[in-house]
This record gives sequence, structure tokens and C-alpha cells, in this order.
Amino acid sequence: MTTGPDESRPEHQPGQQPEPTQPYGSVPPPPPPPPAPGQVPYGAPVAGAPYGAAPGAPYGIHPGTGIPYSDKSKIIAGILQILLPFGIGRFYIGDTRLGVIQLIVTLVTCGIGSLWPIIDGIIMLVTDSKDARGYVLRS
Repeated sequence: MTTGPDESRPEHQPGQQPEPTQPYGSVPPPPPPPPAPGQVPYGAPVAGAPYGAAPGAPYGIHPGTGIPYSDKSKIIAGILQILLPFGIGRFYIGDTRLGVIQLIVTLVTCGIGSLWPIIDGIIMLVTDSKDARGYVLRS
């Protein structure tokens, strides 16, 4: 029976780092890559931000899809589409291509094509529509 440290193990020398050990002699995983300059690492707390807030999503994250909320409101976009049926709501959310198409269809058909922006406005109000960047419109 021994009363002191095991003499068979090499002693740790000052100034040297002990070799990391893993179960069953496996090699430890490599460290994660450093974040880009000015970028906060994933999962790192942000000073002054409330719990659960992400720096890339200042308006929050949609709980069902995990997509950040847009800075645009779906109520304003839907009302603009319904009251000004020239694709104005699409211009508001940044989807200029579809806004121009709705404008041209409305003008070429002498107003009959304005049904499309009106229906599009109703769909914007009742669904989780997205803006031009792919973010979910806020309620």
C-alpha cells in the first residue's frame, strides 16, 4: 500500500500544458473557427440585449419557422395593397419586381387587373408573408 503519489506517472512540468485526454484514447475535436471581425459568436450573450434576442434579428424571431421578423409591417403592406391596388404594398415590402408587374397589369387592363393586388393584399393580411429579403412580415 502506498501513501504518496504514484511514482510511475510522469510529473507535470511547470510551463508545459498537460496533454488533453478523451475517453477511450480518442482525439479531442478541433476548436471552432474564430468569428469574423465585428461578428458575435453563435450563442454568445450580447451586452444590453434581452434574453433570447439575436443581433441579426432586432424585431425577434418567428416561433414556428425560426425566420427573423422584418422591419416592415404586414398590416401596412396589406392595407396599401387593398386601398391602392397598383402594387404599392409590394413596393413597400421591397418586392419591386412584382410591384411593377401588378402596376403594369392594372394599367394595361384599364383597372380590371386591380383585383390581383386586392387579393394579394388580403393574402398578406391572413398569412405569414415574407418581404423581399425573405424575412417574415411583422403583425
